[in-house]
Amino acid sequence: MAPPGHEDEHDYAQIPDIENELDLLQLNEDEILEASLNEYQRYLDELDAAKSHLDQLLASTTATLDQLADISKAFRSVDQQTSAFQAKSASILEEQSQNDKLATDLAENLKYYEPLERITRRMNAPGAGNFVRTQDFRDMLLTLDECIDYMQTHPKQREAELYRSRYKQLLTRALTLVRNTFMAGARDVTDEVGKRISDKQTSVNDTLLSSLLYAKFRVDAPLMKDLGLEVQKRAVPPADAEPGTEGEYQSLMNELHQAFAACRIRLVLPIVQQKVSEIATTPTSKDLVAFARSSITYVRGVCLDEFELWEEWFHGQRGVYDLLETLCEPLFDQLRPRIIHETKLSKLCSLVTLLQTRYLSSDDEDEAPDPTQLDFASLIQPAVEDAQTRLVFRTLALLRDEIEYYKPSPEDLDYPRRVSEAPTPKSAAPLSGRKTSNIAAATEDDSGDEGAPNPWSRNRTLDLCYPTLPRAIHLLSRIYRLVNSSVFDDLAHQIVHSTTHSLVNASNQISAKSSPVDAQLFLLRHLLLLKSQIVAFDIEYVSPDVQFDFSGMTSTFYELRDRGGLFNPRSWVHLFSSGGLIPRVVENMLDAKVELDGQLRTVINDFTAGFAKTMASDLRSGAKAEDATAAVREKVQKEVPILRAKLEQYLDDLRTRETLVAAVEDQVVQAYEAFFEEYAGKATAGGKGKPNGTATGKAKISRKGKGAADDVWDADTFAEWSESVFNVLLPQSHDEDASPDTRSLSRSGSS
Repeated sequence: MAPPGHEDEHDYAQIPDIENELDLLQLNEDEILEASLNEYQRYLDELDAAKSHLDQLLASTTATLDQLADISKAFRSVDQQTSAFQAKSASILEEQSQNDKLATDLAENLKYYEPLERITRRMNAPGAGNFVRTQDFRDMLLTLDECIDYMQTHPKQREAELYRSRYKQLLTRALTLVRNTFMAGARDVTDEVGKRISDKQTSVNDTLLSSLLYAKFRVDAPLMKDLGLEVQKRAVPPADAEPGTEGEYQSLMNELHQAFAACRIRLVLPIVQQKVSEIATTPTSKDLVAFARSSITYVRGVCLDEFELWEEWFHGQRGVYDLLETLCEPLFDQLRPRIIHETKLSKLCSLVTLLQTRYLSSDDEDEAPDPTQLDFASLIQPAVEDAQTRLVFRTLALLRDEIEYYKPSPEDLDYPRRVSEAPTPKSAAPLSGRKTSNIAAATEDDSGDEGAPNPWSRNRTLDLCYPTLPRAIHLLSRIYRLVNSSVFDDLAHQIVHSTTHSLVNASNQISAKSSPVDAQLFLLRHLLLLKSQIVAFDIEYVSPDVQFDFSGMTSTFYELRDRGGLFNPRSWVHLFSSGGLIPRVVENMLDAKVELDGQLRTVINDFTAGFAKTMASDLRSGAKAEDATAAVREKVQKEVPILRAKLEQYLDDLRTRETLVAAVEDQVVQAYEAFFEEYAGKATAGGKGKPNGTATGKAKISRKGKGAADDVWDADTFAEWSESVFNVLLPQSHDEDASPDTRSLSRSGSS
């Protein structure tokens, strides 16, 4: 920092310089001022120019704003006017839309009202029948359907009901024109064909006849089928109609069917009648089966041709079977009298077999029949029913004449000579329940008399049987599977019942003429054979018609009253145990089988009980016990060979014979056991015997290995001795191989 003195000096030294500088500064200031004034003036001028410009711009902006304000005001006015116009336009458009919709609805509604006058004029115009064959006619029918449907779905429209009725009248008239055209077409073809056939009656061959009857009808068939379809479509009942209700125009469709069928019947029926008559006059047609085969084959061919022609004229098969049934009448007129007058069962069986195998469908087929194929089985069913009815009638007549009312000759009842003279077969088959009956042998011979047992001549088992038995089996074999199963079952039970009754009657006569043993074995032999043979026929035991027979109870009460035992308790106990107070149940279908089994049980019990009673008769004679038992042993040794000889004489089956022998043995042993128990009880009560086999006094009981031979044997000793004497040898076999008849013969002698 400089010293203070120096600073003042320095300042004073600088003053001139400052003045100079101030002068220069003044001078420069003036210049600068002058220069700045010019610049300022120029700037001021620019500002003035700018201000003037801005004033102009501001004025212009103000004018613009004023214009914009006017424009905005005008725009708001336009906006208001546009909104008002838009609202008014929308209202106008909505009104226009409603008017358009109303116009469309009016046009749509009027569319179903307008055709009335036009169709009416068309239907009333001359030559309306020719209009039927054109496509315009089908279009007109479609229009009528639409108009009627519209009127039905809009019933509230004014005059809808009136227009609907008028449209229905027009439709009915149009369909009537279809019917007339259809019937006229069919009638014209029929007249033409009928005239040509009558002109060439003497020289018409099968080819020309087929051409006239079918080729001519096929020419206009497509057109007629289309016309018929127009009626058929309007003959369908409504969807909500009750079952079985026919369509409104079904009667017109039926008239078409009937008109066509009448035309065909007029042409074809005389030809069928003539042809069937010619077949009936041929020498081979004297035989029922040959005539049926030839005539049915011809009629079936005609039915097939008519069925095919019907399908070319109509849609569906309604009405065709009425026509075919009429065409089958000449066949039935010729066949029915022949069936009624046919007396040979073999011919009737052959006829039913022919009809069932050739023309009837199998019962096992579960599929529904094809409607497009001819169901000839329904047409031939009357002939089948006639043949089956006649077959059943002849079967019942033969059953009555040859079995129920059969009068045996002395040779028929000459037993045991008939079985003694019978040749012994090389290998006698057991009387089993297997299906080994000679049904085939019986059905092969169709030429013999159905009442005679000739068809069974090849069956040695039945050769020398009582005649009603082979005749019964013969009848069953004839009708087997030829009639309804329920009818066959009923007939089979009647035949079995009548045959059983005839065999019982014959047994009673043999018993009086020869001996009870021969009668019993005769009945046993025949009943076993009958039972084994009927198994082959698959007789179904359906639910029977059950009834209660109280006649036995009534007769029992009267019998007790007459005897004075009405209040005896022992009589009531006996009646309850024997079933005398129980109403008899009558089962119409099961009686025959039950009766057969009951007769078998009865005859077996009677036979075995008879021999056992003979062998053990001395046990109740009152003689000394030692003498009685000795006599029993003697009779057993004597009667057993007789028993076996009788059984071998009548029965060929070893198992059956041995079973019966065993049953007799059982009953003899049981009788001896009862005797011995009574004898031993009396001896013990009197102190005459001891259980160790010793003898005290006069009572002597011989046990196994002890005592003398003339002592009273105990039951075990007698049973062991009886087994050695009777010597029963039952063949060993499984249950499944055993005969049902021999299985039914128990050692007790009951089945």
